[in-house]
Amino acid sequence: MLRVVVPTLNAAAIWPRFASSLKACVTPDHIVVIDSQSNDGTAELARSSGFEVHSIPRGEFNHGTTRQKAAEMLSDADILIYLTQDAILASDDAVSRLLVAFEDPQVAVAYGRQLPREGASAIEAHARVFNYPDKSCIRGIEARHTLGFKTIFVSNSFAAYRRTALMEVGGFPQNIIFGEDTVTVARALLTGYKVAYVADASVYHSHSYSWSQEFKRYFDIGVLHHKESWLLNAFGGASGEGGRYFVSELNYLLRENRSEIPSAMIRTALKYGGYKLGRIENRLPVRAKLRMSMNRSYWNTSR
Repeated sequence: MLRVVVPTLNAAAIWPRFASSLKACVTPDHIVVIDSQSNDGTAELARSSGFEVHSIPRGEFNHGTTRQKAAEMLSDADILIYLTQDAILASDDAVSRLLVAFEDPQVAVAYGRQLPREGASAIEAHARVFNYPDKSCIRGIEARHTLGFKTIFVSNSFAAYRRTALMEVGGFPQNIIFGEDTVTVARALLTGYKVAYVADASVYHSHSYSWSQEFKRYFDIGVLHHKESWLLNAFGGASGEGGRYFVSELNYLLRENRSEIPSAMIRTALKYGGYKLGRIENRLPVRAKLRMSMNRSYWNTSR
């Protein structure tokens, strides 16, 4: 049985488009919304769409814990799809295309392609072009010898999990700043499972981050890599991928929009600084980490 899990917080503005795209792919009785005390009517909209809704206190939301609670609650599911509220399915068969990956019994996780949203800047669009190519692939543990840290790349904005494999590897990690999907994929690969990237299963999903948000996001990535250092030990460091991304972005902007190059340079510096500070988060006071982190609630529960 298939179950789709959607964590939500104040999604009313985008709900009509989101719900319409999802119901075109999956019947409403397969969809479960985990709402974090939205105050804009999101929970009511989800119920009116025919979705099952569970409400949790906003302060209790955690990227890993909340998704794991859903996995435990939905014990009747064979496949769990996790979808974020701002990921708009690009076609009526996006979900069915993603599920094809599980015909291989060794595939534990499959994730789809992300396309830039309408009106995306060139910087925003490049992030999707770089991370989500038009060619599908299946990766096993041996891929770390050629892909390094990229081997465990995944995105929970549109990802499916074989529930038995998910539970076998311990489920989603608890009390993690973010990157619960990355940790889970790493565990699955080390256990002998595979991860599939399905390029013809697509969603429209991208973000226009401010300079401050870029810094904060990469601070959190640094925190993840510090606290889960075994990821780097098992799959290699992430610095090489960062260098490739910078070169690719520069070439892309030279073709598409040269006026965005100064902003890209500043963003690169902020990402680097944020990441490095995140890697030494244990030396920083909590008040500083609260200011630098995108996921502030994490620090309130991890003291």
